[in-house]
Amino acid sequence: MTDTPARLLNLLSLLQTPREWPGSELAERLRVSPRTIRRDVDRLRELGYPVEATRGAVGGYRLVAGAALPPLVLDDEEAVAIAVGLRAGAGHAIEGVEEASVRALAKLEQVLPSRLRHRVATLQNATIPLTRGDGATVAPATLTTLAAGVTAHERLRFGYRAGDGTETKRQVEPYRLVSTGHRWYLVAYDLGREDWRTFRVDRVSEPFATGSRFTPRELPSGDAAELLAHSASRAQTELAVDVTFEAPADFVTARLPAHLTPTPTGPGTCRLRARSADTVEWLAVRLALVDCEFTVHGPDALAAHVAALAGRLARSTAPAGAPRP
Repeated sequence: MTDTPARLLNLLSLLQTPREWPGSELAERLRVSPRTIRRDVDRLRELGYPVEATRGAVGGYRLVAGAALPPLVLDDEEAVAIAVGLRAGAGHAIEGVEEASVRALAKLEQVLPSRLRHRVATLQNATIPLTRGDGATVAPATLTTLAAGVTAHERLRFGYRAGDGTETKRQVEPYRLVSTGHRWYLVAYDLGREDWRTFRVDRVSEPFATGSRFTPRELPSGDAAELLAHSASRAQTELAVDVTFEAPADFVTARLPAHLTPTPTGPGTCRLRARSADTVEWLAVRLALVDCEFTVHGPDALAAHVAALAGRLARSTAPAGAPRP
């Protein structure tokens, strides 16, 4: 293999496998001399890759942890596996890593060859995600388009469906993507409204970059998360949720979002008292998914929706011709 850049990439790919490689085996794999392998290892070290060498009969080379993360070399199978994993996670908010995972997905899909993009899409379409919350899933392609616009400071156009079903066309300067734990939001400056707006990403359709760059504006105050919280507080009033569960607190906590945390009231019971900006429809579904007996003490709207949901579920299981409950 006489192409030095290609040989270096192949050597790096081998060294990124978690094992120690004898110099003779690397030379055989790459069809070069052991001396060439030693020179190539020195080149990788100059580029910032921490390659460690050990002497002796069983000595060899291996890539170790360094002070900074160097560029990674992925083969086709690894790239597809990472893209599928990031896509699967990008459709739902994941607390703590949400924005970073979307940025990583945007970078990876930008450089994937078309043949690998097709494999990723095929695998994604052949799987069924386990949705959470109110089922407001987000297309990974939508997230990556918005993330790319945020990173590149490029204006976007998209269709948007409001809560009442009204459809509009928007042109925005995207500022930041924000996750609330079960939904994605885009914070952006709306050029048509000449003001800052927040958009639920699951209501965004067919976003595309216009090719027009912009200089990011300063937010009126605080950061993107504060702007989103202020927008949400204006849009709806928080509910005072009060629910008793016939199950231990740790069992219930593991099945509810982080902002809904019950308090133990006994060896096998707990009670949730919290203020929530979520809708009664979403809360009712979340309570049903806890998979234990519970009693809603308030608010009345939540209790009524839970009762209506229970009735619909009961009627859906009645045999044909049998009286409905």
